[in-house]
Amino acid sequence: MNHLDLLTFARGDALNWALILFAAGVVLRLFEIFGLGRKADLAKPRTNSPGSGWRTVFTRSLPPQGLLNREPVTYVGGYVFHLGLFATILFFAPHIEFFDDLFGISWPNLPSALVDASAVAAIVALCVLLAHRITNPVKRMLSGFGDYLAWALTLLPLLTGYLSFHHLLFEYTLMLSLHLFSVELLLVLLPFTKLFHTFSVFISRWYNGDIFGRKGTAS
Repeated sequence: MNHLDLLTFARGDALNWALILFAAGVVLRLFEIFGLGRKADLAKPRTNSPGSGWRTVFTRSLPPQGLLNREPVTYVGGYVFHLGLFATILFFAPHIEFFDDLFGISWPNLPSALVDASAVAAIVALCVLLAHRITNPVKRMLSGFGDYLAWALTLLPLLTGYLSFHHLLFEYTLMLSLHLFSVELLLVLLPFTKLFHTFSVFISRWYNGDIFGRKGTAS
């Protein structure tokens, strides 16, 4: 199979199957989460409980008081990575064209140079966070295969996308194919790895905030 055939496969059947498996996996995991149910709380809720779930979704996105000074690498690196990833995925012109073809919607793109810088920032932040995880005794002890797998699955699309955009390492068609395959691998495995927090993080934050709000305590 030559490079052009490989790219055609990556853009066609491989992408279609990846999207199908991704959608099925997300639906299955969400069904598992919501299928657990929730016992009825018969206690009278506190007066300050309304909206506590939604407030927690926002407040948990901010570092707790004092922890930013104690763990600057974790929080600063995390924010830089997520913002860089967000900008790269949603505001790169070719990506917007892809979403337009897939969903029929589009929006203004950012300048390529800014998206490129965002991708580099996200890659550097990922590498710094990995080094911090490895060198920190507690985090190294708590880390397992799933953590490193999630890291690699996230890095590969960013790295291969950067290399293909700049025509580095391999011939452009091959590099673009590898970029697409890395995205498809991420899509297939995301629902079954720790990367599923992309969906579950806001659900869990709302759930915890709502429960603690009914009890009149901070979550």
